[in-house]
Amino acid sequence: MKRIKSALISVFHKDRLDEIAKLLKKFDIKIYSTGGTYDFIIGLGMEATTVESLTSYPSILGGRVKTLHPKVFGGILGRRDNKDDLNHFEEYEIPEGGNNYPWWKYWKRPEPKLNDLKEIQQRSTASEASAFMFEVQRTIKYRNNSIEDVSVLGISHDFDRVLSFNLEEGRYFTPLESQSGKNVAIIGNEIASNLFSGVSPIGKKIKVFGSKVEVIGVTEKEGEDLFGSSSDNQVILPVNYARNHIDIQNVGTTILVKAKQYVSNEELKDELVGILRSVRKLKPKAEDDFAINETSIIAQEFDAFFGVIGIVGWIVGGFSLLVGGFGIANIMFVSVRERTSQIGIQMSLGAKKFFILFQFLFEAVFLSLFGGFFGLLIIYILVLLSKNFPFSLHLTMVNIVIGISVSVGIGLIAGIVPSYIASRLDPVEAMRSTF
Repeated sequence: MKRIKSALISVFHKDRLDEIAKLLKKFDIKIYSTGGTYDFIIGLGMEATTVESLTSYPSILGGRVKTLHPKVFGGILGRRDNKDDLNHFEEYEIPEGGNNYPWWKYWKRPEPKLNDLKEIQQRSTASEASAFMFEVQRTIKYRNNSIEDVSVLGISHDFDRVLSFNLEEGRYFTPLESQSGKNVAIIGNEIASNLFSGVSPIGKKIKVFGSKVEVIGVTEKEGEDLFGSSSDNQVILPVNYARNHIDIQNVGTTILVKAKQYVSNEELKDELVGILRSVRKLKPKAEDDFAINETSIIAQEFDAFFGVIGIVGWIVGGFSLLVGGFGIANIMFVSVRERTSQIGIQMSLGAKKFFILFQFLFEAVFLSLFGGFFGLLIIYILVLLSKNFPFSLHLTMVNIVIGISVSVGIGLIAGIVPSYIASRLDPVEAMRSTF
């Protein structure tokens, strides 16, 4: 992840309550309905450790809340119309990029519009591609089959250039289909399996928003990511078609921008800030009424997470190597003791101390290498089996070289003392040994 060459930056805003509810349910957080004048209230009564587990979870609040912070617990978040209900609120601020930012300012931000995308595409010189998208949950139907709570994405034409995905069958939208808003769709692999039961969905018509759309593509199966989300359960539509059935200004919209090669995140971010402030006619001293998220922030969280896993792996592996080294050393000590008379005979026949030392040292290294090769064989089998997993494993030449080098090193360290003792035996005393 550290070698991601292009920045993906999201400009987005506003809450999608159904998705928030699904996310919070995973952490046993309830959505409360007062039946009064509140638009919504989200209960965040939980242990601090539970909140910390949410810290690196990418928020789907559409730009209002980027991550949930360990300090945010035991309170409620909402919007009120009745001043008498003020005592129900516990005021706090939600952090963005390390700086506290009042939640009500997020709430006031306007949704990104297609016009914003148009201006970015026309003015930006640092971006390679940009796209507009939104996501809602809907029921999808095909004849007598239906699937509820399917993620329906409305996207602009360059979406695949920003966030690429592979098609198992069919094709992507043509520029004409995207521009005219034709009723065509690309569906996820699991949607295709559940609705069509092994029959090719290409050319078939499913119902989305109560209207028929023609399936022109099926994405490759990807499985769930670390956050439990999956593109296998998505239906993708041209945004110009989807906007005929839904008011996109009342859902969380997003603008995705991909930087050109060798353009840094900061360069792209500065350019986008300038363009959007100009488009929205903000005064010089006015605050930004939009937010810019960088996927590098998520990448940094992953780097830290896998860094900890790597450290733990080296510690556990170190103890395993220590135990293995003691095992090899013990074997070599026993071998020297059992072959003492043989060593004496070899020396009496002219064998040099260096030869005896090398002989036993070679045996120790061989034992260690045998274990190393056996471990690599197990890993190679797991790599072959991972083709059937939702994720893939890779055994690189660097890993192989490190494994062999560590095995040789452990053999040398474990065998040096027994080998040295064997090479320093007195030939006469060694031949008299009866062990």
